[in-house]
Amino acid sequence: MDTRTPLADEGSTPTTQATDLAPDTGAPFTRALTLRFGAGFFAFGLLWIVGLQIVAAVLLPQRLLDIGVESPEALLGTISAVTAIVSLVSNLLFGNLSDRSRGRFGRRAPWILVGGLVGGVSLTLIGVLTSSALIMVAYCVSMVGLNMMLAPAVAVLADRVPMRVRGTMSAFYGGGLAAGAPLGSLVGAAFITGALPGFVLGGALMAGSAIVALAVWPRERSAVDLPPAAGGFRELLRSFRPPRNAPDFYLAFAGRLFMLVSYQMIMAYQLYIVRDHVGQTTAESAKTIATMSVILLVVSLVGSVAAGPVSDLIGRRKLPVVVSSLLFAVGIAMPWIWPTPTGMFLFAAIAGFGYGVYTSVDQALNVDVLPDEEQAGKDLGILNLSTTAGQTVGPLVTSALVVSTGGYGLVFPVAIVAALLGAFFITRIKSVK
Repeated sequence: MDTRTPLADEGSTPTTQATDLAPDTGAPFTRALTLRFGAGFFAFGLLWIVGLQIVAAVLLPQRLLDIGVESPEALLGTISAVTAIVSLVSNLLFGNLSDRSRGRFGRRAPWILVGGLVGGVSLTLIGVLTSSALIMVAYCVSMVGLNMMLAPAVAVLADRVPMRVRGTMSAFYGGGLAAGAPLGSLVGAAFITGALPGFVLGGALMAGSAIVALAVWPRERSAVDLPPAAGGFRELLRSFRPPRNAPDFYLAFAGRLFMLVSYQMIMAYQLYIVRDHVGQTTAESAKTIATMSVILLVVSLVGSVAAGPVSDLIGRRKLPVVVSSLLFAVGIAMPWIWPTPTGMFLFAAIAGFGYGVYTSVDQALNVDVLPDEEQAGKDLGILNLSTTAGQTVGPLVTSALVVSTGGYGLVFPVAIVAALLGAFFITRIKSVK
């Protein structure tokens, strides 16, 4: 018999039973559990994003230059598009399959472990390949592994964490992401002239993220006794159907989509922006990116760690997300107005703090708008498609603007508009404060 306590209804308050008990066991969520889950989420987010950013933000763009690609900006946009489509499908697929899993090791843990290993090994392979086509294939496989791990891991928030501390848990996870992204760029910049060890390190960190999280979190309950998932191929196909009559779910989707478009328009091209827009050499660009990474590391970590608990304390999700989107837009304007290293540093400080707040609270908001906790993996997979789509569209928009105009002048205002649109859609959500 399934003893899990259902999530609170929309009208519940933070003091009602459903918000204080672990959804999977119905038991009180103790301080020790809070610390274990928090530490696991932080380590998980930190390790996988550091590993990915070492490659994606620095070493992959440099690898394309090293193997003599004629137009690396255009190819990077193509790689981003292809791998994002792969991510889009795999995130939804593995989120749904983990919902339907009924093994002795739980619904989520096996997928998290295997995904981390697949992602890490294939990310490492990029460093030894000399064909752009094979690099694309390896990166696609890495994204399959990453999403095989991510979709079930994020669903743990809905499965095992009560509503009253989801903002705090999201802050731990967001803090790891916020600290890890600039740290990954910083580490990647250190390997820019000798890349292979950097690729090995990136792969090891991605694989290690799954192992560490599963070791720190309390062991997941067996799923053998849960009601069986509806069988048959037709039922499997039906299970991928997006939720109906859930307008706030789709507003959250749109808000994240536009924010991620804005983010990826700048961050995926930061090496090229510093080199071509600011006008620095490759060596100078590495130093500038390293300094930006330190700034991003500090301000994003402060923003993320503070925002989640504050969101839980005041009982509001939308306000921190909207404010963070506005801050990100202001930060983008800095290098547009001042195409200098100082402008890039101001971008890192302002936008980095905003994005830290965003990553801290947005995930909790997404969990709060889920229409059915029993389909959390699938529905969060659908919401995560907005991340994948943003990762696809952002670089493509930047690539198209650079190719058509010969510079980065239009990239910044378009990215600002995207961030503002993201904030607007979040304000339209009604079921979450």
